[in-house]
Amino acid sequence: MALLHRADLRPSKLELLAAWLPGRDWFHGEPGADLVRVASYRFDDPAGEVGIETMLVRAGDGPVHQVPLTYRGAPLAGAERWLVGTTEHSVLGPRWVYDAAGDPVYAAALADAVLAGTGQAEEYFEVDGRREPREASMVIGTSGAPVAVPAVGTVRDVVAGDPTVIVTDAVELAVLRRLGAAGQRGGTALTGTWSGQPTPLPLAYASVR
Repeated sequence: MALLHRADLRPSKLELLAAWLPGRDWFHGEPGADLVRVASYRFDDPAGEVGIETMLVRAGDGPVHQVPLTYRGAPLAGAERWLVGTTEHSVLGPRWVYDAAGDPVYAAALADAVLAGTGQAEEYFEVDGRREPREASMVIGTSGAPVAVPAVGTVRDVVAGDPTVIVTDAVELAVLRRLGAAGQRGGTALTGTWSGQPTPLPLAYASVR
């Protein structure tokens, strides 16, 4: 379950991404076009400390890009390379926003979602002491039957690009960046549908090492 706050973020997530994405070699956006959110989905952090959100965004008529992010209340040691930026949350205070490919909490959550079929987190707003469900903007699924997932362990390597490949002690993950552009890979696929995209598209792949 993801418990959300009706809060202001300064700068906003889209403002952070608009400054960060042009520096990625896999980003293809219409020059001068504003970055817009297409859809998003979340995973749970079992420890309840790290926010895990994957945003689908596009600039103008450019392709839909997948950008997994993690939100932390303090810097992640050794992850300077993956820092997208910092923002001020009106409820939670300062937040460090990371490209989730470099965050081990995301690697474990993605492995569970793809291989064990744990799915996306249900989202709720807390309003006057009660929880109000938030309708999901997309639906994710998997291409295979659920299997037991070994402990992911340490992230050993991350190969930036499209796909971004995350190598851990126990699993290898491939996160697609430009959706619909890459060919099929080996392993079990995480797929997604959203408004305007009724046919499932691959989002990521996972395989046990």
